[in-house]
Parts: sequence; C-alpha cells; structure tokens
Amino acid sequence: MANSILTPSVIAKEALMQLENNLVMANNVHKEYKKEFVKVGQTVSIRTPVKFYTADGASRVNQDVEEGNTSITVDQRKHVSWKFSTQDLTLSIEEYSARYIKPAMVTLANTVDQSLAGLYRYVWNAVGTPGTTPANYDAVAAVGQRMDEMAVPTDGERKLVLNPAAGYKIAGTATALYMQQVAQDAYRNGSIGEIAGLETFKSTNVRTHTVGTKAGTPLVNGAGQGVTYAAVKSSYQQTLVTDGWTNGSAILKAGDVFTIAGVYAVNPVPGEGTTGKTVLPYLQQFVVQGDTSADGSGNASLTISPPIITSGPYQTVTAAPADNAAITVLGTASTAYPQNLAFHRNAFALVTVPLEMPDGASFKARESANGLSVRVVKDYDINADEDIIRLDILFGRKAIYPDLACRLVG
Repeated sequence: MANSILTPSVIAKEALMQLENNLVMANNVHKEYKKEFVKVGQTVSIRTPVKFYTADGASRVNQDVEEGNTSITVDQRKHVSWKFSTQDLTLSIEEYSARYIKPAMVTLANTVDQSLAGLYRYVWNAVGTPGTTPANYDAVAAVGQRMDEMAVPTDGERKLVLNPAAGYKIAGTATALYMQQVAQDAYRNGSIGEIAGLETFKSTNVRTHTVGTKAGTPLVNGAGQGVTYAAVKSSYQQTLVTDGWTNGSAILKAGDVFTIAGVYAVNPVPGEGTTGKTVLPYLQQFVVQGDTSADGSGNASLTISPPIITSGPYQTVTAAPADNAAITVLGTASTAYPQNLAFHRNAFALVTVPLEMPDGASFKARESANGLSVRVVKDYDINADEDIIRLDILFGRKAIYPDLACRLVG
C-alpha cells in the first residue's frame, strides 16, 4: 500500500517530539510562564520571593513586605528551512523524520540549549579550580555543598550539566565504585546518574568563558557602597566604584566572578532578628553584568550581582567593603574556562510561545506541549518548481533566581 501524504499536523507533532527529545538544559528548567506571556504581551513579569526574619518575644513585630519582580523578554526567533520534492511528502513519517525533521530539530534544540547554558554569566557562585577538569566525586560534592550553603531546595530538582571532558572523567572514577550498576553504566556509556544529590547530564553545549584582562591592582574606591533591597529589588544589581586598574584597558568581561577582601557570604535564610544570618567561612562572590573598561585614570564603575545588602532578611554579605579593599578576579587573565553549570529547576526560565499562523499558506500547523511550541509552514515556489518548508520557534530565557545555581569551573 502506498504511503499517505504527510499532513502539516503530523509534521508539526513529529517536530515537537524531536525537539523535546533532543533538549538537555531546556528539559530541566522552568517552562511554566507561557500562559502569562499571552496576557501581558512580549514581556513576562515574575514576582520574586518575599523573605522574613524571626522576631523575639510575645510582642508582635510587624515586618515590611518588599516584593520584587523580574521579567523575561520573548525575543529569540529561530528557524530551520529546506527545499524538497513533492514526492518526499509521500514518505512515511519515520522516513521523512529521519531525513529532514530530526536533523532540523537537533539544530534548533542545540540552539535553545546553548542559549540557556549562556546564562552562566549571571551566576555568581562558582567552585572548582580554573584550568583543572573536574574529575571525581569531590568536585561534584563541592557543588552540592555550595548549594546547601546557599539554601537551594533539596527536592530532587538539582541538575548538573557537564561538558564531555568533565563528564567522562567523573564517569571514569565511578568505574572503581563497588556499586555494580553505577560502575557498569559508567564503563559502558559514560553515564554517571545522580551524584552528590545532583542529577547529571553531559552536553557539548556547555559554554566557555574568557576572563577579562584584569590589568592593574583593583581596589574598592570609597567605603560604604551598600544598598537596600528596596532600591534594587527589581534589578538585583548595583554599581560598585573601583580604581587601581590599568589606565584605559578593557579589564572585565560580562560573567567574570570576583571577591572583595573582608566581605563574607552569609546563609541566605534569615535567622533571628534583622542581622541574624549565619556568616559563612568564605568571601562572597560577585559577578560582573557587562563588559567593562577602565578610564584614563584607572577608574571603573562595575555593575554587579548580587547587590551588597548588609542587614535585614535580604542580607547578602557581612559588611560593605572598606575603602581600598582588594578585588580578586577568578581565573587567569584572558584565559578561557568551561562553565559546567549546576542549578535548581527554578534558577532559569524558558518561555516558548506559539507563533501566529500566516494567512497566505495553506500547508501549516502549530503544536504546543510541555512548555514548548513549534510551527511548520510549507509553500510552493512556482518559479523554481520547489517546495519549501520551515520550522520556527519563538522563545525567551532568563536567570530568574541565579542564587539557585552554581558554576563548576573546569
């Protein structure tokens, strides 16, 4: 019996399935904001959590509710298109998928995952040794420990995406384990499974970050550079005035991580009283939000996250930096390092929305499921006597809670 001609609906359903099957990061981040997008237009607005502290005694202590928000702009339009003969539409869906749809959706899936992996540059927590590939349980456990210290929920939604170099090295150490199934899977296919409370994945889409020149001897320029949560609750960033850089040089790249002498991290969960947070035994890390150059005098204003908040339920550090406090940037100047990325599902959001259907095309369909949406449109070019088909996606992505993520630097 001859194969039936493929319909646009069948092609769209197959395209959506192939897209979902080939995603790694996108299948492990939050994708539930698509309905809100329909209501508010091109930007999705999301409320950030409210924090309180514990008050002492029987008398009621009223606390101000300071509710922030962030937004996701849906502005990433991607597609794959190809030409084919009319005869190809008589193929079975399995043949057509293998020849056209699957490779097209692999390309789109990689594009989405690369875009999500690029959100590492908004994450300030980083563990590992730059230049050393993570190779064992201890490397992964350091991520789990940092996420514990940052109060990341332990609800089975912690993920770790590793580049192949780190993935296979860690799998190699698993072959020596006494747990037979773990060792067998690691030996046969490089599978690690869950380790240190993190569900692990390998992906070639892990991004590489090149550190800025770091030229000079950078210092904080002026004491008391802290802010209140009320002032930064929407952007969750601030400006830090610095000096001591090499005159006129491009010193830092977006995504560079640094620490400030004397400025320690605190447990993000409030304790008793307005300054009741536990001090952690390491300096707070900050991430630079944009490429930065020093002026002719070696001064530079850095846009950083998290903001420096020294008290209250949203406290981020033990104290504001002192004048001339030393700044230390992670990694060697102008050197590239893989940014393996651990995150809770709620750290990052992906919004994929249905594209409008064109009026002029008769062969068209759109499928949406599980927070993803794909549109297929086919048209005929009478001049070239060719059929042309395209598969489109429209999405936005953002690090909505970067404090729920941690880099594992390689």
